Amino acid sequence: MKSFKTKLKLNNQQKTILAKHAGVARHAYNWGLATCIKEYEETKKRPSAITLHKRLVAEVKSINPWYYEVSKCAPQQALRDLERAFKNFLTIPERGFPVFKKKGRKDSFYLEGSINILQGNYIQLPRIGIVKTYEILPSVQVKNVRIASFRGASLTKKADSWYISFKYDIETAPTEKIGETIGVDIGINTLATCSDGSKFANVKAYRKAKKKD
Repeated sequence: MKSFKTKLKLNNQQKTILAKHAGVARHAYNWGLATCIKEYEETKKRPSAITLHKRLVAEVKSINPWYYEVSKCAPQQALRDLERAFKNFLTIPERGFPVFKKKGRKDSFYLEGSINILQGNYIQLPRIGIVKTYEILPSVQVKNVRIASFRGASLTKKADSWYISFKYDIETAPTEKIGETIGVDIGINTLATCSDGSKFANVKAYRKAKKKD
């Protein structure tokens, strides 16, 4: 498993759509946190990320059309992150109770699905399109090596810049078989006898035999 992170080279339109994704992820996270707090106070139970997502689609997404402008992965992963934050708090209390996210502080979101690394420093992201990176992306740049699996991508904002990071596996492609392997026995009278039955005469031995004749 390998990791890669690089800065994105975005135009204004792309910066806007990334900000929308981060906004939806933040909204879903905060809604989920408020819902969990309320339900726990009432029932002493906390809904799972799957239950929260079903309610989000029915209760929140339907009345907030801007949810449809971004990839569905952004709010889904935000609710998974919330569930993980609760589990971390229960197992390691020192990490603290989950807190509400604020705009402009650690803006981020996650994408998966139709993500394609293109030639050079371009990558195609769902609902965002093709974006350029400042570094050459890992791809089939080395002979007989290719990316075997791609694990989605995280996009985070630091200051005024956006970064993309992802994990991937690589595998070595099998080299082409040039020919069959043949065993060879070296002899005196017969120079070589191959495993396929072929024989090659020893020239010196052949000449000595001819002189005796």
